[in-house]
Amino acid sequence: MPVRRVHRRETLSKRTGVCLSVLTETLEKFSLDQHSNVSLVVQPNLAVQSVQVPSDTVGIQFTAVTGRSGNFVANRIHLNTNTSELIADKGGATDVQIVIKFPPVLRSKYTNNSIGFVLYQNDRFFRSRAFSASSGTSRRVISANLGQVSGLHVEMLFKPTVVPNASLYDFACVWWNYTLKDWSTFGCSKVNHSEDGLRCFCNHTTNFAVLMSFRKDFKYAEVLDWITILGCSMSIIGLSLTITFQIATRKSRKTNPTVLLVSACMCLLIFTLLFMLGVDNPHKQLDKPEIQGDNILPPSDTHTERDRGPCTAVTVLLQYFLLGTFTWNTLYATHVFLMIRNSLATSPSQFTAYTVAIGWGLPAVVVALTLGISYRVDDPLGYRQEEFCWLAALDPKGNFDFKLPMFWGFLIPLAFMLIFNTVMLVYFAVTTCKTNPHLTSTRHTSMKKKFLSSFSLAVVLGLSWILGYLLLITQNQTMYTILNISFCVLTTTQVVNGLQIFILFTARTAIVKKMMADALKSVSSVEIPLHTKRFSLWRGKHREKVESYTQLDTMLSTH
Repeated sequence: MPVRRVHRRETLSKRTGVCLSVLTETLEKFSLDQHSNVSLVVQPNLAVQSVQVPSDTVGIQFTAVTGRSGNFVANRIHLNTNTSELIADKGGATDVQIVIKFPPVLRSKYTNNSIGFVLYQNDRFFRSRAFSASSGTSRRVISANLGQVSGLHVEMLFKPTVVPNASLYDFACVWWNYTLKDWSTFGCSKVNHSEDGLRCFCNHTTNFAVLMSFRKDFKYAEVLDWITILGCSMSIIGLSLTITFQIATRKSRKTNPTVLLVSACMCLLIFTLLFMLGVDNPHKQLDKPEIQGDNILPPSDTHTERDRGPCTAVTVLLQYFLLGTFTWNTLYATHVFLMIRNSLATSPSQFTAYTVAIGWGLPAVVVALTLGISYRVDDPLGYRQEEFCWLAALDPKGNFDFKLPMFWGFLIPLAFMLIFNTVMLVYFAVTTCKTNPHLTSTRHTSMKKKFLSSFSLAVVLGLSWILGYLLLITQNQTMYTILNISFCVLTTTQVVNGLQIFILFTARTAIVKKMMADALKSVSSVEIPLHTKRFSLWRGKHREKVESYTQLDTMLSTH
């Protein structure tokens, strides 16, 4: 069935193309077959002008002036039957203008010449395979016909299309080739360009157009402020201390999942470093595009720079390590869940090997699939953003696009992890509310602390993303405002995740508390050294009798 549908679509497309070609050729013949000296037929989307000029005419000029509605109006279409100059009105009032200069051979014949013009409001009758256009954009097409006459000099002026938040990158002067059934640049060239119009030259008459390519004017993200840098620095310090502590004291904490916590901290540490140092795009497109002199057919009306590498590499690493952070956090919650359910003091057998494979492998699989589906060297913005180095999320209109990798390459996997953590919390709440004879009060307290620490980590890393999901689906304006404020507050506090993890998993441990107590004990010790002094007493001149008093050094300490 799918093969048949594709075949039917191709057949329908070919038939449509043939019908459109017949229609445009019929309009060209119609513009030449009018017997009156001047004939004008105007419709909102189409204008047909027929004229017969004497043989001594040097040239003819056809002009369409821009209207407010965008539709063609008869009083805005002008014809000059004896001129060879292309004159553009200053201020861009001219929408389309074409001038045909007659060759000397044609002027030597003592017969009138029939000339036909057909002006199309858009290019829907000319469906190109070589040039792809975005939805909502169109191009004027003008047809000039003078029969089988060679050696013509045809000049055209097209008003540049205004695209919001974009600049003209390049354009091509083209004509419709009925043999190829597509646009062609053969026989045409660029003359110049300005704000008033784009000028072209061709050596024959047919259907002409200007295909324009635009580059988006990006609004790049501002440099990280000092508050963000300070928060990220605190996070880096806290994560580094946590990793060092967990590795140094792993032998004395046999029941603690060192691999899980260290891996989660390592992922978050690398993510924070990359965020601070590499989230800003190093290759900003700030310069104004320079239009090329060569008349080359653009592949699309939207120009995208080829990928230069660094920003895409940073996006890949950010996606991997942030997904890795959430993955290890979920594995930590799984570890605590299994210990509570099975009343274990240590991790199940082979649990560490499975967690290492899942924790480092699952994010790699997601990133690889995302790259394979959405990334192209010629179009890197299908995978990442240009404003800063992160996954693509918005369509050209600035709306969230569920087809882009931000949704299915990050938010979808994250949603499953958050749902799983939520289920773990509910299970823990139900379990701890019941009396379990297999758990002593000490072990029950220990397990409770571990799970609360794990869930605290899940809240720190995941609560704002849950609010982000609700922001995408809510329609109520009041609820949207509340969620938006909450999302901003929680996202702002995430820059100190490393410090929060340090407090939860390092500063609150018994080992650190003992070390701090010993340090405070040594600092509080007071030492007062007493120096030795000698006193001599004598009366009159009798110095041979000397009485000495010695005060020995003593050590005083307070505890």
